[in-house]
Amino acid sequence: MPQTGISNKKPIRVGVIGVGRGQSFAQGATDVVGMKLVALCDIWEERLKEVGDRFGVATYTDYDAFLSHDMDAVVLANYFHEHAPFAIKALRAGKHVMSETTACKTMAEGVALCRAVEETGKIYMLAENYPFSSANQEMRRLYRSGEIGEVRYAEGEYNHAAEETWRLSISPGLKHWRNWIPPTYYCSHALAPLMCITDTLPVSVNALSIVEPSTQSPDRVKVGDAGAILLLRMDNGAVFRIFGLCLSSIHRVRYEIHGERGLLATAEPDHWSTVRVHHEEWLRHEDQPLSRTYRADWPEHGDLARSAGHGGGDFWTSFHFARTIRSGKQPYLDVYRGVAMAAAGIEGWRSCLQEGIAIRIPDFKKEKERCVFENDHWSPYPEDTGPGQPPPSIRGYVAPNRPAVSRARKVWKSLGYQLPRSKQRGL
Repeated sequence: MPQTGISNKKPIRVGVIGVGRGQSFAQGATDVVGMKLVALCDIWEERLKEVGDRFGVATYTDYDAFLSHDMDAVVLANYFHEHAPFAIKALRAGKHVMSETTACKTMAEGVALCRAVEETGKIYMLAENYPFSSANQEMRRLYRSGEIGEVRYAEGEYNHAAEETWRLSISPGLKHWRNWIPPTYYCSHALAPLMCITDTLPVSVNALSIVEPSTQSPDRVKVGDAGAILLLRMDNGAVFRIFGLCLSSIHRVRYEIHGERGLLATAEPDHWSTVRVHHEEWLRHEDQPLSRTYRADWPEHGDLARSAGHGGGDFWTSFHFARTIRSGKQPYLDVYRGVAMAAAGIEGWRSCLQEGIAIRIPDFKKEKERCVFENDHWSPYPEDTGPGQPPPSIRGYVAPNRPAVSRARKVWKSLGYQLPRSKQRGL
């Protein structure tokens, strides 16, 4: 029986923080998923009013006031590295939480987030959307059926090649997180589908960072490195190779899972829905073709999923969040898996800064393992700079030159990102 006090007929009242990316979640609060949008929160007052008027809901610029609104759940779509403190405060205010990636920016935040979920008993779901594409859902079904045996090696790739003017348009401000993020931190799009398909967790990481001097500083204001390779040892002994994030070569999303008796992979031309299955001749069963490639679909709500963003993931995250609230059971993408992915990125960056040494990832379900990190506030972001803090690049901190900064500010001004000097937060 549900433990939430929300009947199956009563809509789950949800508030969303963030009126940029958050609009996708606002639109996803529908009768189909059993949710109703009741409030929005953001510090961008002009945009907040515009979006609030469009949805006809209450708006807040103060997060504490927002949490006092009569609602059951909060969706966090604020800046990438700012989710954990907001999630913890919402959980302690009695709200269920769905948080976009990353779950935490430091190991200490990860420990605190796990404890908050345990202490409050509220639902926490990581809104990582890539596992919900029809291709990845089909590979999950096939893998769980034993189609290729146990995974021994897998590859996940999320490389977001981007023209600089467009990149600047989503990175307003010299201190914006996208301009500082080390390439290991945004590993969830590449890693989460593999974890969900194979039901494995990372236990250690080796990583190397990749620089592109010709397309980084001095030509860009981005000071974090362009790309990285992570080698993750998983809890079943398998090795996963994770690649990304913003190398200029190609924009591509790709997954391959090598099992003891075959291969599962996404395939072109549409990685969201196309699956390839392969068995070598001496390993296949009589009723199995040597190789097959086909388009997969979801068993239900396909039309709604196809009209949503990120290969249907923007629909399914809200769908599963509502379902877990009603069931009273934590989702598959729970706090422990969410924090483990974040830890892979954090500890991966430690590895990069030490030329690829292996670093252990703790089991966040175990207090004995995670408590070691409860005061670990190691962070490469500009608001945390100081003694003992890491740089955002293996080159250290390479300041962008004046022409690059001047160009960036012109782009930001043309898009309306112009605040008084006292409030610019690095613009």
